[in-house]
Amino acid sequence: MARRDLKRRVEELLAYADVEIGGSRLWDIQVDDERLYARVMAQGSLGLGESYMDGWWDGDKLDEFFYRVLRARLEERVRPLSDGLRAVRAGLINLQRPSRAFEIGRRHYDIGNELYRCMLDRRMTYSCGYWKDATTLDEAQEAKLDLVCRKLGLRPGMWVLDIGCGWGGAAQFAAERYGVAAVGITVSEEQVKLAREMCEGVFVIEDWHNFGTDCEETLMAWYRNFAAGWDRLSDRYDERFRRMWTNYLLSCAGSFRARKLQLWQIVLSPGGVAGGYLALR
Repeated sequence: MARRDLKRRVEELLAYADVEIGGSRLWDIQVDDERLYARVMAQGSLGLGESYMDGWWDGDKLDEFFYRVLRARLEERVRPLSDGLRAVRAGLINLQRPSRAFEIGRRHYDIGNELYRCMLDRRMTYSCGYWKDATTLDEAQEAKLDLVCRKLGLRPGMWVLDIGCGWGGAAQFAAERYGVAAVGITVSEEQVKLAREMCEGVFVIEDWHNFGTDCEETLMAWYRNFAAGWDRLSDRYDERFRRMWTNYLLSCAGSFRARKLQLWQIVLSPGGVAGGYLALR
C-alpha cells in the first residue's frame, strides 16, 4: 500500500509539469524499477539523478523533462518531512545512506582526456560558448574567447593571468590573436582566499553579462558530441558512466533552459575606467 501511495504522490507532482509516467511524449519518462518513487521522495534531485544512473528510469528527451520539472517549481510542492517519512516507513529507502555527491565531483576531473577531446571544441574550452552569431560549437567558443579579449581591451605587450586555465585554450587564444603574454594557473582554496582579499572596496564592476541561454546551447552541443562519440569511448567507460554523464549534461541544459541556473561574465577594473566603460556584446 505504501509503495502505491508513493507512486501516486510522484505522479501527482509530475502532473504539475505536464509529465506522465509511461507516457508517449518525448519528455515523458518510463519507470523500470518501482523503488524509484521512494528514492525520489526521500532524496530529491540526488535520488532522481542516481536512480537514472542505475537504470531505474529513462526518457527520450531528458533535457526537456528536466526543463519542465524545474519550470513547474516542483521542489516547492514537496513536503520534505511527510514525504520523506512516508518513504522510510515503507521500508524502501534509508535516509542515512551516504551520498556519493563528493565522489562524483572528484571523478569529474579525473576521467581521462579522451572524453573531453570527444565532447569539447577543438581548443578544449570547458566553459560556456557565445552563440549570438555562431552556428557550431567551435564558432561559439571562438566568439566567447574573442569577446572576453575585447572586453578586456587586450593589446600586444600586455600580460594576462588565467586563473583556472583548464587546458590552456583561453590563454593560447589571447596570445595568438592579441599578442599578449599569458600565464595560466590552477584553482585552489588558497587562491580563492587570496583573490577575495585582493578584490575587496578596490575593483569597480563595469559590466555584468548573463550567459545563461548560451550555456544551454553549449551543453546541448557537448551532449551531441558525447553521444556521437560514445562508440569510441565505450571501451573505457561503462554504461553507468554513460548514464551519469548524460544526466549531468541534460539536467544542466534543462536547468539553464528553465532559468534556474545562471552564468555571468563580469568585467571589473581597478578604481574604475576613466570616462566609463563601453560594454561589448
